[in-house]
Amino acid sequence: MAVLNITYGGLSADYPLDLDYALSDMDVRRIAVEVVRAGGVRGITAPTLGENAFDNFVVDRVGGNRIYLRPKVPFG
Repeated sequence: MAVLNITYGGLSADYPLDLDYALSDMDVRRIAVEVVRAGGVRGITAPTLGENAFDNFVVDRVGGNRIYLRPKVPFG
């Protein structure tokens, strides 16, 4: 099991994943779109979120069970 932390619109929230930590970056982004649209991420709601909303986001894996999906920033 992994925890997906999504940062979107200035907010950040965790979403527990009952999936393998070794998901591809594309799968992480696709799952994030689905759970944010459905209102499954506490504090982040965007029912009209576009299919490509997270295409330019960075996927970071830390500690073997945490996955961070965050916007790209100029310093990394």
